[in-house]
Amino acid sequence: MSGPLQRLRAAVRESGTPLASSLPGDDRDADTAGGEPDRAVLAAAGARVAGHAQDVEIAVSAIDEGYRLHYGRARVLRIDDADLALLAGDRLYALGLARLATIGDMMAIAELADVISLSAQAHAGDDGELAEAAWQAGVAAIARGANPCAAAAKSGARAGDAGAAAALRDAARAPSRRA
Repeated sequence: MSGPLQRLRAAVRESGTPLASSLPGDDRDADTAGGEPDRAVLAAAGARVAGHAQDVEIAVSAIDEGYRLHYGRARVLRIDDADLALLAGDRLYALGLARLATIGDMMAIAELADVISLSAQAHAGDDGELAEAAWQAGVAAIARGANPCAAAAKSGARAGDAGAAAALRDAARAPSRRA
């Protein structure tokens, strides 16, 4: 069985978009995450998404790759031009959100929209810790469902609260209510 990044490569190839030309020919190392748990695997492992875990995994992988094209080092696509990397990142955001729309997972769409906007805000303020905390809270909510402190933590992040990263991490660990 292939890993989530290899499945993302396949989805990009199948999409029929110009993104496929940015896939390197050798994908043997596609699923190395540098020792960190893969966000897509964590999101797809929860009971809330059990009926469509593989779609969720591919969607979160696409959005994570889009994020990495915007702010870091991509793991799947190889694009040297910064402007083209931003456009490709946007296209991957759209690919992931469209996949979730196809399966009707509006809650995951809302969570990932929050991740995208909160991480953009965090990076604009040079706050990588807040961006990572937004990802942790979003992935946990997709996997397990909403929890009572997540909305407050997101509001605090949007307002620039100094404790927002800690609140988002707490929200990621808090018990959830099934959505």
